[in-house]
Amino acid sequence: MEQKVTESTSFDMKAGADAPAFSDAGALLPRLTKEEARQLSPLALAFLGDAVYELCIRTLAVQTHDLSPDGLNRLTSSLAKAGTQAAIMAAVLPGLTEEEETVYRRGRNAKSKTMAKHASMSDYRQATGFEALIGYLYLTGQETRALTIIGKGIADYENAAGQTENEQH
Repeated sequence: MEQKVTESTSFDMKAGADAPAFSDAGALLPRLTKEEARQLSPLALAFLGDAVYELCIRTLAVQTHDLSPDGLNRLTSSLAKAGTQAAIMAAVLPGLTEEEETVYRRGRNAKSKTMAKHASMSDYRQATGFEALIGYLYLTGQETRALTIIGKGIADYENAAGQTENEQH
């Protein structure tokens, strides 16, 4: 069934007087000032941060593991869980700047109408804060910082998981 694109779903419309039209390829480049990014809803930042994080973990999985698509999906799904993101956030929190902590707290404290099925409220909120931070860093052109945080968080998470596994044996 073909779906018609309506005005409310059209990306060709301008969102504001100075917003670029989606049909402009340059509009896809994430270059907001920090002030402009802080004006966005923390849930909008988390929405984008979720996609950026997903792309990062998929890229990492493909580059570091020789797995079938199903295996890659299981690996990335385990890293995308709210509990995993909360653990990653706990690992990187001490190294955040004051500005980054502020963005994280705004995302963590945002009131969402939904929650992940298999996550505690605490993990879900921390994961939302993590995603908001990644979205903010991406939009403000701080991709290297976002990748550093993601990389450190995953490494710390995997080290902690390995230590727990070794303690059980």
